[in-house]
Amino acid sequence: MNIAIASDHAGFRLKEALKQTLDELAVDYEDLGTYDETSVDYPDYARKVAEGVAEGRYNRGVLVCGTGLGMCITANKVPGVRAVTAHDVFSARMSRAHNDANVLTMGERVIGPGLAAEVLKTWLTTEFEGGRHAGRVDKVRQVEREYGKA
Repeated sequence: MNIAIASDHAGFRLKEALKQTLDELAVDYEDLGTYDETSVDYPDYARKVAEGVAEGRYNRGVLVCGTGLGMCITANKVPGVRAVTAHDVFSARMSRAHNDANVLTMGERVIGPGLAAEVLKTWLTTEFEGGRHAGRVDKVRQVEREYGKA
């Protein structure tokens, strides 16, 4: 598995902690920025990760900002991306099992590093169940096509 990870300034410290979790899990990743806590615009980093996932350069993406919400909104503008904000293990599991989410967002101001590591581990290790859920994900793709975004 190959992951793209990025944050804005408000998520920088949590991103660094999540990189340690990826190292512990022996997951390959590329850090697409930001590289310190200097103020930046979250859409620039969300776009980098989302485009990389949509184009197949990365299997999945992880984004961190203050709340996870701005990153999620931006990432979901890229066709083929199914980004979710998850701050609990159950939501992380269901986003993969039922929604085949390919980008995870979290907020440094919302979740601590210990729980964030558990959310990330769960999200990375949960497989998409397919079956009846595959048809639903296909309907999401159909919405993208109908609105000219795919």
